[in-house]
Formats: sequence, structure tokens, C-alpha cells
Amino acid sequence: MNFFQLEVFLHVVEHGSFTKAGDRIGLTQSGVSHNITALETELGVTLLKRDRKGITLTTAGEQVIPHMRAIAANLAHIEQKIAAVNGMEIGKITIGSFPSFTARFIPKLFSIFKEKYPNIDLLIHEGGYEEILTWIEEGTVDIGFAAKPVKNVEFIPLLNDPLSAVVYEDHPLSGKISLNLEDFVDQPFIMLRSGCETLIEDRFLEAKIKPNISYDIKDNQTVLSMVAGKLGITIMPDLALPEKPECIKSLPLNPELSREIGLVMKTAKHLSPVAKEFTKVVQGHFIG
Repeated sequence: MNFFQLEVFLHVVEHGSFTKAGDRIGLTQSGVSHNITALETELGVTLLKRDRKGITLTTAGEQVIPHMRAIAANLAHIEQKIAAVNGMEIGKITIGSFPSFTARFIPKLFSIFKEKYPNIDLLIHEGGYEEILTWIEEGTVDIGFAAKPVKNVEFIPLLNDPLSAVVYEDHPLSGKISLNLEDFVDQPFIMLRSGCETLIEDRFLEAKIKPNISYDIKDNQTVLSMVAGKLGITIMPDLALPEKPECIKSLPLNPELSREIGLVMKTAKHLSPVAKEFTKVVQGHFIG
């Protein structure tokens, strides 16, 4: 097994396609297939299943891929260390982020970092909190952004994001200064299932109030559209709210409720040199 074969295999898993992996690393589809076959032959196992649904890992593939990612990460660390000795900065960072954070902060953070390190590639995987934590655990991403509660990762707090009630413009509650949980009793409620629902459910449970959940929706924009369409009201993070809302109104909650957002990683000491630099840029932006 050589490192190039390992790199080809990891790209195929990441992109779910021989063609897309080949485009990324400059190989034809047959070239990708040849390297995968050679790797499987040398290891004596089948790593990938190929069918009309796409490409997935076999049981053997699932067992070895964490080790292959670790080998790739360690080699990347070595290359970055040597480059730093020679006065150069090379490498890439793969980052996990959730949609509302991506939209509000990632362009600025990437811009700041690329101004300082123009030769470092920044890749992003977008998903929910649980996906991001899984990607951290599996080594798919180097670092990520998520909100508490988190387990089995290091967490560096960055900011608190308040949650607000969201109602349509002419809703009977729209004239209030703030809403308490009792205001939600008997109101059709749209639950945003993007990760912060645990905070909302726990707050209702503490107040011994059972919301009348009419819809469970994962996408922020869909929830907002449903509120605007007068299908119910909701609670969602301020980061997910549009800067210029139309047909909806956000109201603060009383008492306040917020999510704590931060950087997540396996361990800070095991980050690659360039990933450590990225965390410094992020902390400098939010913490100063």
C-alpha cells in the first residue's frame, strides 16, 4: 500500500464517486478504479461496494478508514512542519459547520485566514450538530463549529446566540414586547429540528408545559416560510433569522434562552499546525 492509493481511496469515500474523486486529484475514472483495485488486492479485502445507488464502504472499509484518515493526517502534519522549517505555509483544513453559522461567519473567517495564509486550502462540510461531531470523531473534518451540549470533544466557547419566538406579522401575540412559555400553550408550534431542539424541549419540560407541535422541520428557511404562511409559530436561534424579515416578527423570550456556540475538535494538541493557526484566527475574531 502506498500513500497515493490511500489518498485516492479517501477521496472516493469523501465524494462518493470515482469520477468526482478523479476530478479532484487529476485522474481518469479508470485511473481511480485501478488504484482502488490495487489497494484492495494488496490488503486482501474489498473496501468499497459499488451498485446503482452509488459507492459505500464495506464492513472492512468501515473498520480501516479511521486508521487511513489518521495516516493521512499524520503525513499532512509532517509536510506542514517541513514547509514551516523552509519558510513556507502549505496544507489544507477541513471544517465542519452548521448552516446558520456558515452563512453569518464563515465568509469573514475564511477571508481573514486566507489573507494571512493564501496557500492553505479551506474545505467545508455543512451539516447538523450530530453530523459535525461524528465527522470530528471519524476524522472527516479537522475542526468544527457546534453548540453545547457536546460529548467526547474539546469545546472552545465563542459566542452565545439568543433564541427568539417567531410569529407571523398579524398574529395575536405579535404586539407583545416578549413572550413567555405560557404564551405558547394551545398555539400550533413548528419545531426546528436542526440541533437546538434539545434546549427548547428542556425549557418547556422545566416549565411543565407541553407545546402543541404541529410540524417537525430540519431546514431553517422552511420553518420561516411556514410561519409566514400562518401555519404556526416557533422558537429559533437569532443567527437563523433573516436580517430583513418579511411577513414575520421575532420577539425575545422571557426568561432568556440561548445556545453556546464554539469550536469543537478531538484535542487541541493533536491539531495540525495550520489547523491550530485557524483556531487562533477564529478565537481572535470572537474573543479578541
